[in-house]
Amino acid sequence: MSASIFSYGQVHRGIVIDSIGNPIENAYIINEKSNTHAHSNEFGTFSIDKTSLDDVLSINALGYKKSNYIVNANESKIVLEEDIYKLEQVIIQPKMSAMNVISKMDLMTNPVNSSQEILRKVPGLFIGQHAGGGKAEQIFLRGFDIDHGTDIAVSVDGMPVNMVSHAHGQGYADLHFVIPETVEKIDFGKGTYYAAKGDFTTAGYVSFQTKEKTDKSFISFEAGQFNTLRTVSVINLFENNRNKNAYIATEYILTDGPFDSPQNFKRINLFGKYTGIFEDNSKFSIQVSRFTSNWNASGQIPQRLVDNGTIDRFGAVDNTEGGNTSRTNVNFIILKPLSEKTFIKANSYYTYYDFELYSNFTFFLLDPINGDQLRQKEKRNIYGFNAEINSKPENSLYQLGIGYRTDDTSNTELSHTVGRYTTLEKIQLGDINQSTMFAYGSAEFDFGKFKINPAIRLDYFKFLYHDRLANSYQIQAVDKIKVSPKLNFIYAQNNNLQWYLKSGLGFHSNDTRVVVAQIGKKTLPTAIGADLGTIFKPVPKLVINTALWYLFLEQEFVYVGDAGIVEPSGRTKRTGIDLGIRYQIKDWLFFDADLNYTHARSIDEPSGQDYVPLAPDFTSTGGFSINNLKRFSGGLHCRFLKSRSANEDNSIVAKGYCITDININYEYKNLVFGLSIENIFNVEWNETQFATESRLQNEGQSVTEIHFTPGTPLFIKSKIQFRF
Repeated sequence: MSASIFSYGQVHRGIVIDSIGNPIENAYIINEKSNTHAHSNEFGTFSIDKTSLDDVLSINALGYKKSNYIVNANESKIVLEEDIYKLEQVIIQPKMSAMNVISKMDLMTNPVNSSQEILRKVPGLFIGQHAGGGKAEQIFLRGFDIDHGTDIAVSVDGMPVNMVSHAHGQGYADLHFVIPETVEKIDFGKGTYYAAKGDFTTAGYVSFQTKEKTDKSFISFEAGQFNTLRTVSVINLFENNRNKNAYIATEYILTDGPFDSPQNFKRINLFGKYTGIFEDNSKFSIQVSRFTSNWNASGQIPQRLVDNGTIDRFGAVDNTEGGNTSRTNVNFIILKPLSEKTFIKANSYYTYYDFELYSNFTFFLLDPINGDQLRQKEKRNIYGFNAEINSKPENSLYQLGIGYRTDDTSNTELSHTVGRYTTLEKIQLGDINQSTMFAYGSAEFDFGKFKINPAIRLDYFKFLYHDRLANSYQIQAVDKIKVSPKLNFIYAQNNNLQWYLKSGLGFHSNDTRVVVAQIGKKTLPTAIGADLGTIFKPVPKLVINTALWYLFLEQEFVYVGDAGIVEPSGRTKRTGIDLGIRYQIKDWLFFDADLNYTHARSIDEPSGQDYVPLAPDFTSTGGFSINNLKRFSGGLHCRFLKSRSANEDNSIVAKGYCITDININYEYKNLVFGLSIENIFNVEWNETQFATESRLQNEGQSVTEIHFTPGTPLFIKSKIQFRF
């Protein structure tokens, strides 16, 4: 271990890194003699007051051995050695992102091995797949059926995942281009309180950060039931090089799923990242990724066909559903210190996206001869830039950010088809160009144990639409401006207890086809939210977080991508309570639990007719994780979703479920052997379900009832990994 600490009067500076040279953020440094402390920043650097030569500094960071250092101006760095994860090392920092310690705990104690599990790391967030594995997941959070991303902003390394004015649904967020083994950090926040997060941040946001380097290369092979295969490789290109890091990751997945009609699902991911570190600790990264996927799907099936024995739970009405999609990303990232207390971070990105989806939700309701299959299709180019300057003078923090994004989509299509290959009618066809410019400012002022965080955000939108089915050429254009103020308070009673009150306005944009059709109406609905909560560490190995919250969403008009029409959506309000528990029973045994209750209602509807369809009112997750127990690791986890209303009057109910998964891994030299079992009790559950009106070919009248996609039954998968 060594350290670089330079003396300027009573202020001393240093840098904290790990054994392979990565900077360690949020390391806690304390001088017990002067009772002063500091935290390392994004670069791993810190400065601590009232410290002289020969003083002893104690350095503490999650996942690393605690270390003491005697201040010596002739040394260069503090290098911390990795250690087992210890909850007693958690310091509840007085900052807006303090809740991220929860996601760091979960990621370290229970690593993810699928892109779906990445999203599940957000406490209270549930997902469901209902189109053969290739479609973005349905998301549920804080009493929202978020569809595929309308009310949650998702990003990776500063690059947005949500697609505006998407062919299938507004805010569509397909995260399948992320290889889970490359994820380093998950930053999340619930509510409307974050100036740096704009469009879609109503229920909250999730930001993923990929690794800059890997300590070891590996190749992994997995095989399981239903003809499931997965291979992953992560190859480190530079060994023991402090100034440059690079690696390449690949992922290949095949599966037929448990369905009677095989999914024939295939996905290929490629990812490469290079990071250069300069003498002033600034960093430049470039990352390139390519993702492609194609699949068949059985689609949602009506409950009546299962009840009368016509098909089983894994059968199909139209097994020609499915699709294909691809995404190519290039992302440039820079992180540069401008002075001791000021730095800038920026990224510039480009995405090319291709999407084609075939669905049939109503079977023969609209066309009793050919059926109601739909094709949704688009090609898209995305260009964008984000920049933020951070300055931290005495007892304050300032953030100023700017950015822009342009989505240029051609031939966005909704068509009536048969068996994929025959097009009967083009229902909608057009070109969409949606541009956004934004700026925000945020400040944090410290008054001893009390912190105030006022902030404001300004978003400007330009919507352009060219309807290719119109009789004459015309570009429809609309401008919109949105101002979103925030005000947050934090009271840090000590290192083990923090109270917070958050409040702010947020929004989600609407589809361009809504905006140009509803000029002057609510097409950027405001969301108003507030959270009152605490993060509490009553004993060294127990962390508890709670929150009482409220969210109001304005009346709006919504584009229904599956029908090509615009429908009004009334005002809603949601109130709820979150409870999270993290407890380290032994050094190798961890317990986690999250319980979330929500009361969601439409404001303008009479009592009994005011349910928000599919809004979860109670969810919980919990389980045990094992780490470093004589080369063994693994865990047992459950997730519970309570039955909920599927329509406005609660006459149709979407059934809840409780699913238990287990996994175990064993390390032997350079090999890792793993076994995972999903749904160990083989529960019959519905992964997604909707109250849908449909008609079968032999039916004279339509029926409105639950249509569902069955959840995976007992599923066993094994793994072997070779590290080098």
